[in-house]
Amino acid sequence: MTSTLTDPAYRAFVLHLVAERGRLRISQGELAQGLAKHQSYVSKTERFERRLDPAEFRAFALALGLDPVEAFAAVHAALTAAADASAART
Repeated sequence: MTSTLTDPAYRAFVLHLVAERGRLRISQGELAQGLAKHQSYVSKTERFERRLDPAEFRAFALALGLDPVEAFAAVHAALTAAADASAART
C-alpha cells in the first residue's frame, strides 16, 4: 500500500499551509510556538516526515491566523482545478 505521505492530494494539503506560512512571513519557529510544539514538529510535517491529520490542519491554519474552512476550501479548489486540467489533456 502506498503511503499517504507521497499522495499528490495529501502533499497539496500540506503545501498549502507551507505557502501560506511563507506568504505571511511566519517562521517555522513562530508557527511552532503558536502550536505549543517544537520547531522540529513543523519541519517534519512540512518535509512530509510526519502525517498531518485534519485536526492538526485546523490547528496549523488557526495558528497562522487563517480560517480553517477557507484554507481547506482553497486546497479543494486547487485539487479540483488540477484534476480538471488533467482530464482535459486526456
